[in-house]
Amino acid sequence: MAMASSSGQMKRLKPLYQLAVNNILAVVTVPLAVAVVMKVAEVGPEEVLARARSLQPLHMFLAAFVPAAATAVYLMLRPRAVYMVDYACFRTSPNCRVPFATFLEHSRVWPGFDERSVRFMTRLLERSGLGEETCLPYAQHYIPPSRDLESSRAEVELVVFSAIDDLLAKTSISPDDIDIVVVNCSLFAPTPSFTDMIINRYKLRKDVRNVHLSGMGCSAGLIAVGLARNLLQVAPMGAHALVVSTETITPNYYMGQERAMLLPNCLFRMGGAAVLLSTNGANARFRLARVVRTLTGAKDGAYHCVYQEEDDRGNVGINLSKDLMSIAGDALKANITAMGPLVLPASEQLLFALSFIARKVLSGRIKPYIPDFRTAFEHFCIHAGGRAVIDELQRSLTLSDEQVEASRMTLHRFGNTSSSSLWYELAYVEAKGRMRRGDRVWMIGFGSGFKCNSAAWECIRPASNAGGPWAACIHRYPVHIPDVLKH
Repeated sequence: MAMASSSGQMKRLKPLYQLAVNNILAVVTVPLAVAVVMKVAEVGPEEVLARARSLQPLHMFLAAFVPAAATAVYLMLRPRAVYMVDYACFRTSPNCRVPFATFLEHSRVWPGFDERSVRFMTRLLERSGLGEETCLPYAQHYIPPSRDLESSRAEVELVVFSAIDDLLAKTSISPDDIDIVVVNCSLFAPTPSFTDMIINRYKLRKDVRNVHLSGMGCSAGLIAVGLARNLLQVAPMGAHALVVSTETITPNYYMGQERAMLLPNCLFRMGGAAVLLSTNGANARFRLARVVRTLTGAKDGAYHCVYQEEDDRGNVGINLSKDLMSIAGDALKANITAMGPLVLPASEQLLFALSFIARKVLSGRIKPYIPDFRTAFEHFCIHAGGRAVIDELQRSLTLSDEQVEASRMTLHRFGNTSSSSLWYELAYVEAKGRMRRGDRVWMIGFGSGFKCNSAAWECIRPASNAGGPWAACIHRYPVHIPDVLKH
């Protein structure tokens, strides 16, 4: 009873503590300013002027020049601000929809799967958090699924070009104004590349800088944003960078019976997003505040936990290790350790520092303090990699159900769309009308390697309408997702 009372008192005192520490500059400056004013009033203005006239000209010059020079150098050397002009997500078509019954019926008909594999995939789907409206590309609707190069390119053109068309329409920008193109797709890297396909389709300028990132997993979308940001630093002021994030499902459907390699068949669905970045903030909707990347690939377990390989029968697929969630947790800790000092208010940083010192002194006999990132962000976009991923991050960051709602609903409606899932989640928040000017958004992505990457955004101008990929169904969300039954 006493502990509960003490905990309640701490919760009531914490807002007062945060107010004092987060405004420490004002707390210190105001008394000093008052003291200076009182001192001036005490000695009188004539005495102050007399002391100023007694200063040497060199001293007065340095007092004015040094701060001005330091300010000028800082303004010249600081990185340019990068803005998100707008973004667009691929809108799936109803004729690509794959209900559970259809998916399982096709799996039973295909002789490559035995009954044991079908039962396993049935259990996975029931516990996955996916709904009945997720979509697979047209080639996956055939029996057996088509995985040829032509079908794979057809999926790319449908997803990527549709998203870019929507983005160009929303921003009213001409393809001639695009200076940089960065595309990420992990498992399909044809020749010519994705960037070449985009340049050819939209007849971009011959001097456009372009990069195709492959093999970098579901967090590659934020890697692409970080790369585009760096390229914009050396491009002419006001340049535009087109970032496209997608994953091509067609050639990567696993046709074997290894359980660890069947999970991607059940979770991954088609999707993609196009984002326009610029150093000109005139018509921007978000400002890019931070991009933080952490890589744990030096450890063999982390390197192999998401691994493309062949099974005993020569079927290629992605093997997901049973240690994936533990490794993802370690990568998340490394990422928030790097991100925390950049975004957390002083009150949270002080508590974390005191907790760290106390654990060192007491040899770890007290629990570490987990910073409250809810004081730094209003919205959280957690990679919809699966139900377990969202559950783990909600627990680790002590987030509410509403704060992870965008991730759960994106997984339910669209499935795991790899690196583009973060943009579907941002679209969900905006479609719900929850975004306000000045709101801060934290995007967190996980990927093979093993990587945890995150980006912080600040809203400048919320969406004016609830369009985008949620336009036809946002009125039905959020939906109830039943708890996983333990057997």
